[in-house]
Amino acid sequence: MTVDPFTAVSRTAPPRGGWAGDPRYRALALQAIAVAVIVFVAWYLISNTIANLARANVASGYAYLGREASFGISETLIDYAPNDSYGRAILVGLLNTLKVSVVGIVLATLLGTLVGIARLSSNWLLSHVAEAYVELIRNIPLLLQLLFWYTVITETLPGPRQAFRPLPGVFLSNRGLAFPVPNADPAWSLAAAGLLLAFVGCFGVRAWARRRLAQTGRPVGILLPCLGILVGLPALAWLIGGAPTGINMPQMQGFNLVGGVVCTPEFTAILAGLVVYTAAFIAEIVRSGILAVSHGQTEAATALGLTRGQILRLITLPQALRLIIPPVTSQYLNLAKNSSLAVAIGYPDLVSVLNTTMNQTGQAVENVVLFMSVYLTISLAIAAFMNWYNAHIALVER
Repeated sequence: MTVDPFTAVSRTAPPRGGWAGDPRYRALALQAIAVAVIVFVAWYLISNTIANLARANVASGYAYLGREASFGISETLIDYAPNDSYGRAILVGLLNTLKVSVVGIVLATLLGTLVGIARLSSNWLLSHVAEAYVELIRNIPLLLQLLFWYTVITETLPGPRQAFRPLPGVFLSNRGLAFPVPNADPAWSLAAAGLLLAFVGCFGVRAWARRRLAQTGRPVGILLPCLGILVGLPALAWLIGGAPTGINMPQMQGFNLVGGVVCTPEFTAILAGLVVYTAAFIAEIVRSGILAVSHGQTEAATALGLTRGQILRLITLPQALRLIIPPVTSQYLNLAKNSSLAVAIGYPDLVSVLNTTMNQTGQAVENVVLFMSVYLTISLAIAAFMNWYNAHIALVER
């Protein structure tokens, strides 16, 4: 009788050395030890901090958030006055940080994509100008760029009375950029809701077109229906709201411009610096993603008679997008965190407001915790959204 050496030992037999010889138990034990060390270090730091604060008779806790702030904020998205609480002041700073981060991400994506495509252009001048932009901007510290933009705006542009007027009602001066907006009216809120509903409708039309293509093999044009939805729904909501046409125009009053919307020099400088700097990195990511797509597909598309624009829009970019999204996510996170440099040019973001709060209340630990918690939450939210989008566009094998 012969015994197969591969089946002679039972698969359920315990490993030699008992549980210590089982790699699964060893891994669990090491993880438990690591968690215990982290908990101990956290407990030690927290208890030591509380004891030191008590010894120095320094107040702790977040009760100060309900006290009167007693300082002004030059730029706000919501109503704020110096007699409001520290909590509301911090909320104003947070909204300012989110405003510059969201607008900066959108503009940096557009500019970076255009520059990345321009670097691959067959036009010698265009490609070398794009290359010079990328190499120059990436190698200058962001803080210096912010100071440069702030100096350009405040020192080289004329005053409000001599402001440049590139368009009717638009003023560009050392006080910022002023432009007209519609007068406040509930109809515009209805139009905004209609626009959001239109975007949802476009996604629905796109999903229906994909299902129809999979069932029949015939593509369905969605450009005109989506344009109709995007224009029609907001216009219908605007008409239902009374079709207001009043415009709030900026105009000179005394030594300054009033009315309309004014982008302050501080906001303009931080936005320009973040967009120009981040776009240089995104441009290289876009360029490398496009180059990663097999050249054979471009040749096949050319043989079918597609133009360069059609090849880029229908073949190259959709495939490159799957390679571009992960590194671009890192650039979005960097932009959101780099917005904290706005304090250097006086933009009242979260860092600026919390620094003032820290100086007035003396509660540094609590404010530093708020710093870390807010930026951690913003970064995790951006990463979660981009990871969802990355998974949504990923190729799935069936």
